Amino acid sequence: FQFFWLSLNVWLFGKTFLLYNQGLQYYYLHQMLGLGLCVSRASASVLNLNCCLVLLPMCRVLLAFLRGSQKVASKKTRRLLDKSKTFHVTCGVTICIFSVLHVAAHLVNALNFSENYNEEFVTLNAANYRGEDPRKLLFATVPGLTGVIMVLVLFLMCTASTYAIRVSNYDIFWYTHNLFFVFYMLLMLHVSGGVLKYQTNLEQHPPGCFNPNKTLRQNLTVPKAFEELFPDYTTEPFPGDLPVPEPFVQNGFMRACSEEPKFQSHFPETWFWISGPLCLYCVERLYRYIRSNKPVTITSVISHPSNVLEVRMMRDDFEARPGQYVILHCPRVSALESHPFTLTMCPTDTKATFGVHLKVVGDWTERFRDLLLLHSNQDTEILPIFQQRRYPKLYVDGPFGSPFEESLNYEVSLCVAGGIGVTPFASVLNTLLDDWKCYKLRRLYFIWVCRDIESFRWFADLLCMLHNKLWQENRPDYINIQLYLSQTDGIQKIIGEKYQALNSRLLIGRPRWKLLFDDIAKCNRRKTIGVFCCGPNKISKILHKLSNSSNSYGTRFEYNKESFS
Repeated sequence: FQFFWLSLNVWLFGKTFLLYNQGLQYYYLHQMLGLGLCVSRASASVLNLNCCLVLLPMCRVLLAFLRGSQKVASKKTRRLLDKSKTFHVTCGVTICIFSVLHVAAHLVNALNFSENYNEEFVTLNAANYRGEDPRKLLFATVPGLTGVIMVLVLFLMCTASTYAIRVSNYDIFWYTHNLFFVFYMLLMLHVSGGVLKYQTNLEQHPPGCFNPNKTLRQNLTVPKAFEELFPDYTTEPFPGDLPVPEPFVQNGFMRACSEEPKFQSHFPETWFWISGPLCLYCVERLYRYIRSNKPVTITSVISHPSNVLEVRMMRDDFEARPGQYVILHCPRVSALESHPFTLTMCPTDTKATFGVHLKVVGDWTERFRDLLLLHSNQDTEILPIFQQRRYPKLYVDGPFGSPFEESLNYEVSLCVAGGIGVTPFASVLNTLLDDWKCYKLRRLYFIWVCRDIESFRWFADLLCMLHNKLWQENRPDYINIQLYLSQTDGIQKIIGEKYQALNSRLLIGRPRWKLLFDDIAKCNRRKTIGVFCCGPNKISKILHKLSNSSNSYGTRFEYNKESFS
């Protein structure tokens, strides 16, 4: 996909480059600026396209609506919506690459405006006189100054978006990425300067024509017969060093112009490109603010092993589907900062409670935990409703769609979780615990890899209840549970008599993915299996490669991924 998008942008760059290189309306400007004109305008067209589309993947309500509505009935089309984050990153990288070209071209243009100042075309010049300091064009004009500031903003956004900074200090990424609004406001001012102009009177003044009103024309004697045969042509050579455009040279003669060239700035096309997506994004953010303006009621807070906190909440008219996520905002933790968390429990017809599990890593989750737990050394705390004043106000934005909504729409699904990446599948398991017969899913392979034995206790009770229910309903083959302990000093097990069913499925080491896929393909011949992964990139790449590889059983694997890194 990334290669296709880059090829599309290169094609657009080339088409625009040829337009400005060969377009007669840009003839005089091209003679003044050279290739700097073509490169700056071609890169600007690519930037317009990507600045327009980079906001659409961030319209989460729109994506959730399309995913959950009947408007997108095709499973393949819905899977494309799962690439929204990849598309957003690809557009961002494209903006960075072509911004470098755009800036370099305009630096050359500023120098050429100063050195190639032409007194005959005063309105075409951006400089005020020949030899003017090019730095004045960069720092003393609206297009130049806004361009410099946009470069600085874009540099901050790009550097703060790198994986190292996002992992080490997410706050830096969060605050710098919200500078996008400043970037778009500056972009609207940047294109309103009208520095580059085109000629409007090509019929009256074709590029390369000779003006008979000039002094050179006054002393010229033209034979009467020549004037009768060729009234619009003259034998005088074209003045100056500019080459004569071939379309306006006929039989060795040059066309005479009837008036001086007139130049006009382009209407800022960037407004057409970005106004629609920007308005759509602003309307959605307003809708999300209104929808999430009422705080939720926290019913319980549970501290699990390995620094995992479970928060259960209630809110009127809150509806969600298994696999979706919400964005939590706690003003007492941070006035502006908020974070996404996958729902591990969805509201149903019988209960209105929904919940999330969050791993305490980083400043935000640490402060949030300290506010929720009355005593940080207390393992579990479940308070009755009348003591809700102890909890801070918490606002929930969402829910929003994710690839895991499709896990119930396959006849066979393979769900692979790494550590805390199990959270998207917890809501699916809770939903199956309530009622599994109403869904298309008929067999679920659940693989969970953890580094320490205590992590399995996060959802051990849930797994045991689902396992016992399926056994009671004579469907033990409905779910295949495999737990892998990747790091251990010896034989370990989940402590507790009720966890015997899980201990029999606990394996030491890492999964042998190729054998696992072959076994699943053999047991599900000529079927389409949905593969869902939420975990480290290393596991994700292996599963993606195996899903795309062929097998001798006619089984097809469709890969889906959620990244929490």
